[in-house]
Amino acid sequence: MNQHAKRRYQAGLRSLAPVEPAPPVVISEEPVEVPAMIGQDGGDILLTVEPEEAGERLDRFVAAKVASPALSRTRLKNLIEIGTLSVDGKVTMDAGTKIRAGQVITIHVPAALPAEPEGENIPLNVVFEDEHLIIIDKPPGLVVHPAAGHETGTLVNALIAHCGATLSGIGGVKRPGIVHRLDKDTSGLLVVAKTDAAHQGLSALFADHGRTLSLTREYLAIVWCGPGRPAGLVNAPLGRHAHHREKQAIVSDARGREAITHFGVEFTYGTPPLVSLVRCHLETGRTHQIRVHMASLGCPVVCDDLYGSGFKTKGTLMPAEAQAAMRAMGRQALHATTLGFTHPVSGEEMMFES
Repeated sequence: MNQHAKRRYQAGLRSLAPVEPAPPVVISEEPVEVPAMIGQDGGDILLTVEPEEAGERLDRFVAAKVASPALSRTRLKNLIEIGTLSVDGKVTMDAGTKIRAGQVITIHVPAALPAEPEGENIPLNVVFEDEHLIIIDKPPGLVVHPAAGHETGTLVNALIAHCGATLSGIGGVKRPGIVHRLDKDTSGLLVVAKTDAAHQGLSALFADHGRTLSLTREYLAIVWCGPGRPAGLVNAPLGRHAHHREKQAIVSDARGREAITHFGVEFTYGTPPLVSLVRCHLETGRTHQIRVHMASLGCPVVCDDLYGSGFKTKGTLMPAEAQAAMRAMGRQALHATTLGFTHPVSGEEMMFES
């Protein structure tokens, strides 16, 4: 659709697998090269804190002791934060912990994952598919891309099995091209490239955020209370939370990335509202954008334990049937309901609803 039609459309809508441990590698007081086996087959690294090293941050101490291209400081910090490091036998996930003289630090380095994920027979709800792209209605609980803690059972594993020989060499490898993601517990529409041409075109669309190119993304969210007005926008940059690695937060322009969410209230329940159904239109696509922006208005997404834990008691004010439904849902009430774009190869205007 052209930009005028798009505006009319929008206006009318007012959403590590454990491995067998290898023999430990004992590191001396001086930095040494970690054997290559640590980077490939995994193993344990043992470090002892000397008196002159007491008071140092855990991540800085480990980075100074372990010298290996396979174990960069970022990788070591990640190993700490996913719970593979222990101090005197106790798992420690805080990279900023201050160490003490005589402590023994053990780093368990998991075996390296295969370079490419393997296909897995995971059922998919395919909304549309052609030779260049595929659109999935993602269920909640499905992780999009393999990562630490989710090496298998992801959408990428499912797509490799589903698409098979129809995947072309994106970047020289037969794999699906992920151009945008949904959180694990967010459901709804997601488009994935199957060819290089589609990947390049879709990447450009999503990088543009629909400002000059044709792209529409809308979500439905059930939020606590309501935003206090029938429609509006939140323009607040987002960046990683200063103290909570899993969270995003509204930060200064210098620290964050631009994030803009348009919203309109479609339904409210209660007077004053206990919950509201809100339609959100994304002008940018940042991690947890809607969840953070709604929480910033005092109306976090229902059942969002990360950003709305303080609102749990409001559930007791809902009818019994609604309380049972929220318990059964077990995830944030956020759904990617509308996805529209220009097909990157054919030029056809496409619009999908879930």
